[in-house]
Amino acid sequence: MKKPASYWVWIISLVPIVFLAAIWQKIPGRVPLHYNLSGEADRYGSKTELILLAGILFVSGIGSYLLIANAHRLDPKKKYTAENLGLIKRFALIVVYFMSAMSCYIIYTKLNTGAGFSPQFITALSGLMFAAIGNYMPNIKPNYFAGIRLPWTLESEDNWKYTHRLGGKVWFAGGLVITALSFLLPVKAGFIAMYILIAIMVIIPSVYSYRFYKRTQNTQ
Repeated sequence: MKKPASYWVWIISLVPIVFLAAIWQKIPGRVPLHYNLSGEADRYGSKTELILLAGILFVSGIGSYLLIANAHRLDPKKKYTAENLGLIKRFALIVVYFMSAMSCYIIYTKLNTGAGFSPQFITALSGLMFAAIGNYMPNIKPNYFAGIRLPWTLESEDNWKYTHRLGGKVWFAGGLVITALSFLLPVKAGFIAMYILIAIMVIIPSVYSYRFYKRTQNTQ
């Protein structure tokens, strides 16, 4: 029998905690707890602080899922809830996957403190998350809590449809480019490139949406 998405959320969110317990004896007593943009440790502490860190990330993952998955209850356009609910839960599940993978990576780096921490991995993971969201974006229906929510997209189903069709392509391609650049560029340049690309990913569909609105207004 197919398990509900909520079951997978708990399973995925618990993976880092189980992983930490499995390797606990192999982790040195003193571990790096904070890194600069170059991936160099600038604060050390007891490995017991990893328990608190894993707990915070676990709560954050579960909390993010519950927030996104239940935001539809505040949506004034109730007629779209049934169509969007499954897709919105997939969005929320993507966020949980991202946080769980990030948690596992952070815990894994404590096994060999001399290997350092790679910010490129976090950037690459972020890019994959954007690409995954972009893949689903064209299928989402008009609503007030997820997607490119602009006055003109919310008032026109055609505007919403074509804006998200373009936005999905832009986010998917942009996410893959962020992932690729994270390995090709130095760390700081990779972060700058990611922020620039995120801005472009937001601006392009927003401008398209406004121009679509003006064009349809002029033809009426």
